Amino acid sequence: MFSATNVYHVFEATVPLYVTMILAYLSIKWWNLFTPEQCSGINKFVAKFSIPLLSFQVISTNNPYQMNVKLLFSDMVQKLLAVFIFAVVSKACYRNAFDWTITGFSLSTLPNTLIVGIPLLKGMYGDEAFKLLSQIVVLQSLLWYNLLLCLFEFRAAKGIAASTQTENTGESDISVPIQAGQQEEEVKSLSMRCSGTLFFLLMIGKKLVANPNTYASLAGLVWALISFRWELKLPLVIHNSITILSDGGLGMAMFSLGLFTASQSNIIACGARMMVFAMGLRFIIGPALMAISSYAIGMRGILLKVAIVQAALPQGIVTFVFAKEYGVQPDILSTGVILGMIVAVPVALAYYFLLDPN
Repeated sequence: MFSATNVYHVFEATVPLYVTMILAYLSIKWWNLFTPEQCSGINKFVAKFSIPLLSFQVISTNNPYQMNVKLLFSDMVQKLLAVFIFAVVSKACYRNAFDWTITGFSLSTLPNTLIVGIPLLKGMYGDEAFKLLSQIVVLQSLLWYNLLLCLFEFRAAKGIAASTQTENTGESDISVPIQAGQQEEEVKSLSMRCSGTLFFLLMIGKKLVANPNTYASLAGLVWALISFRWELKLPLVIHNSITILSDGGLGMAMFSLGLFTASQSNIIACGARMMVFAMGLRFIIGPALMAISSYAIGMRGILLKVAIVQAALPQGIVTFVFAKEYGVQPDILSTGVILGMIVAVPVALAYYFLLDPN
């Protein structure tokens, strides 16, 4: 049974993060300690060092031979449903449809399971929930954060390709005679599309190869396979070197969030309308998609409840860091993190009692 002690443990985990964010906010609003360039550097440090090492630590300490296949499959179905739905809706409603697809995917499917979720759901459903949530965190770090990076890199490559294509089109207009036939124009157009596709693939591949999170995730998986197969442990000097940076990953992410919030005119940077939109995606659409996918593949009992409640957890901090790094609507994601962590306990309790009223 969920008790006041469990609520206290949640506050134990989350209050220090808000202290970090408030200090960062005050360092800009009151003390003027950092320039915009320094704030950008802090966010880059989090994205390139702290989060990759945190991903490695989470993945490498989870036993890959004891994963719950149904839970992982339902999580994958939920994410794919979210991408498809937001791609369709964004194309119909928004000019920058791809940006909204990325934002909708982040808001509805990438919860903060590591800090808020584990103490909450462990109090609700016991140690079994802790094991299941750990697996969700691993899949999130290994697959979904890297997929999110692919989407961001694809967006960046698309902007560069458009500029290059415009320049090439301008040059070719001079060299191609006006009398060129329709067939020649069609061949030229096809060639440009193929070149653009190859350019996208090369750009994305190059960026992902250079991204530390890619290596950290793969290294974490490889080491988990080795260590749990032969019961090996990292040498203490390596373990401590990783831990000293990864432990500060979430704190630094919250610090970066505080710096960004201070640079905006309002704490709710995206406005009231977008705030309601973000909260709806996070706490209604996300759990609904998880309920549909989980029930469809035969999940029942505590497993189904854990899957739904974890989908109703607040927004993950890492998604804000990536959004800020790539400049894709960080105002909406910052609002999702700030408000989401405030309402985390009442929302989780509401789902808890809704799914098990007795």
